Amino acid sequence: MPRGTRGRSPREAGITSPDEGTKTGGVPRPRALTIAGSDSGGGAGIQADLKTFSALGVFGMTAITAVTVQNTKGVSGYEELSPETVGNQIRAVATDIGVDAAKTGMLASTPIVEAVAEALSQTHIANLVVDPVFVSKHGNALLARDAVTALRERVLPLATLVTPNLPEASELIGFRIDSRELMARAARELHKYGPGAVLVKGGHLENEGAPDVFFDGIREEWLNCGRIRTPHTHGTGCTLSAAITAYLAKGWGLFDAVRGGKSFVTEAIRNALPFGQGIGPVDQLWSIPTA
Repeated sequence: MPRGTRGRSPREAGITSPDEGTKTGGVPRPRALTIAGSDSGGGAGIQADLKTFSALGVFGMTAITAVTVQNTKGVSGYEELSPETVGNQIRAVATDIGVDAAKTGMLASTPIVEAVAEALSQTHIANLVVDPVFVSKHGNALLARDAVTALRERVLPLATLVTPNLPEASELIGFRIDSRELMARAARELHKYGPGAVLVKGGHLENEGAPDVFFDGIREEWLNCGRIRTPHTHGTGCTLSAAITAYLAKGWGLFDAVRGGKSFVTEAIRNALPFGQGIGPVDQLWSIPTA
């Protein structure tokens, strides 16, 4: 495993900052909210999101949807919080601390999806990144099948950006995606459900690098990078969506935030941590020197 990027700053790793906006309006630090499940192994979910926010200089807040029992070998179970508690967490932080950007991850069930949609609509949170988490890296279900329609109809229209991988995009639109052409088609189809933009992630494509396609209704852009050969990829989707959310909170434009998030997660994968007996986590703290 090459680790030559350990301790490099994002700028040294090629993540350059565009001129940042003034959305924070004098607030001492940009604020980002993650609405997701807790990962007891620390590699994905709320824990990955907070590490990413902190690494990028953003104050992180949480609305926990479920508590999972998992490690590098898989998810052995989870317990949902009540929809009322999930929604009230969102309202509590949005109406007091304020939220410059937010993301969703594991939403677990239709009642939680609906509670999240209601709370987001009531609090008028801007810059929402929706990571439609259906299964864990190990293939364990994290969203009830009957919740897919609610996610598509209630949450996607609120999104600034939705970031499905190929299995998630296939589930949302109803056809198998196994080529770049079908990725582009899927992005266009998903855009019809109302998000501002779509990023279809192509890491599951065979015999390809790791191409992602961005579509905002007008602009179609491909983001390409070489595939990093490592078995340790736990938390990649959470880290990417959290990094995009952090950059949006800092006032970056949407495509710049997507490009920055792609670069950030690439370095997190390059510096993945071979912990445990299964799929180890990517390292959101790759830019922070160890000893």
